[in-house]
Amino acid sequence: MKWRFYTIGLCLCLLASEGKAQHTVRLTLKRTIELACDSSLSAFRNQNMYLSGYWAYRTYKANRLPSLTLDLMPAQYYRYITRRYDSNSNMDVFREQQMLSSSSGLSIKQNFDLTGGTFYIDSELEYMRSFGDSRSTQIASVPFRIGYSQSLLGYNPFRWERKIEPLKFERVKREFVYNTEVVAEEAVGYFFGLAMAQADYELAEKNEASTDTLYSIGLQRYKIAAISRADLLTLQLDRVNAQNALENAQIALKRAMFALVSFLGMDRDTQVVLDMPIRPQPLEIPMEEALARAKENNPEYLQQRQNILETERNVDKARIESRLNASVNASVGFNQVADRFRNAYTEPLQQDLINVSVSIPLVDWGVRKGRCNMAKNDLNVMTIASQQEELRLEEEVTMTVSDFNIQQRLIMSAEEALDLAVMAYEQTRQRFIIGKADVNSLTLSLNRQQAAQKNYISALQDYWLNYYRIRRLTLYDFEHGVSLSESFDLKHGMRP
Repeated sequence: MKWRFYTIGLCLCLLASEGKAQHTVRLTLKRTIELACDSSLSAFRNQNMYLSGYWAYRTYKANRLPSLTLDLMPAQYYRYITRRYDSNSNMDVFREQQMLSSSSGLSIKQNFDLTGGTFYIDSELEYMRSFGDSRSTQIASVPFRIGYSQSLLGYNPFRWERKIEPLKFERVKREFVYNTEVVAEEAVGYFFGLAMAQADYELAEKNEASTDTLYSIGLQRYKIAAISRADLLTLQLDRVNAQNALENAQIALKRAMFALVSFLGMDRDTQVVLDMPIRPQPLEIPMEEALARAKENNPEYLQQRQNILETERNVDKARIESRLNASVNASVGFNQVADRFRNAYTEPLQQDLINVSVSIPLVDWGVRKGRCNMAKNDLNVMTIASQQEELRLEEEVTMTVSDFNIQQRLIMSAEEALDLAVMAYEQTRQRFIIGKADVNSLTLSLNRQQAAQKNYISALQDYWLNYYRIRRLTLYDFEHGVSLSESFDLKHGMRP
């Protein structure tokens, strides 16, 4: 009975492993890119980077809305020795003091971006009870108070946030689309890496079978003295080299397949069969339009604008802080104190507060001036760096578009060369079989066929890499005439 259970378990394991090994997926280039942009680790990383920027922008928007805060101190107990003046003895004495207190407050605040001030409305309630020789209970209330506070001549961070934060979020959105196109580029590289490995393996298989057949034919012809021993040894060497090349191609195929499967987040035992893309339809991308789309959509331009704005903000802050600073806090409301809760809100008294403070720097040995000059120099450096980055991006767009427009013609040429190489090898092989071609001609023809196959796949790879690189640099789909950033906004309902 135990042996039967072992046998059944072994059979189930073998069936499971066999089913797992037979899991095959057929992928086109388009499907590979879709899976990469949806399931790869790079895609998950891009999504989390976008969400981080999204919630930072939501926090900025929330800070522009009124905030309601409830502050509570349920209980606070004091027991200590303090010094008091005794009028009877006309001297200071130490006395024990015991006190129990609690407080609560409710406040509403609203930031005012234009001036950098803050409006507030609040209400407070405090309870205090003293123990010991003198016992008393007091309740103080502020039923209502409205006020406004701001720095009169100081730095206004709210004004700069209104300029920078929306720009940062727009950059975050475009960076997400940009990084998605980066993932598409990576998927193209892995796809054609496997395609090249599969083509090499198929050619190695055909070459191994062909060299084995040719060696057998050469052996028969050597027996009748139709070829020399040197030619026979050459055919034998070709067969050995073909066998070694087949083993190396199999190893390279496994590595390329594992790299693609891992990148797409599939099971490592998945077998992938690729459907090579056909020759793409003619698509000519105007250089001027590509440059205009890049300046309009590329997040790097927004990054440079953000850097300059942040540096200008630092200059403004350093310049303002180098001068005198004045602030004001004004409020009007009501307050009252009583020994009972109900009396604390009866006939409240008016409470007024006006507080003006001024800070004037007299001697700081050039610290403020140095900070201001440093900020100005940083702005000059950032401006130059921004111009250099824009020139680099223009050069990259120009070269990529130029390569892409040329690559389409190269694909046609590579496809024609492959067809010719295949026909030439077949004819040379047939002529060798009937004794009208030598070994060197056959070997040369085979090498040309293999080179033409690799050149064709390489031309397709370069075309699609340049295609998705242009999409990444411009965030624009020239094939369908659609802006990728606008499509993202419409898809996520961020624009009407």
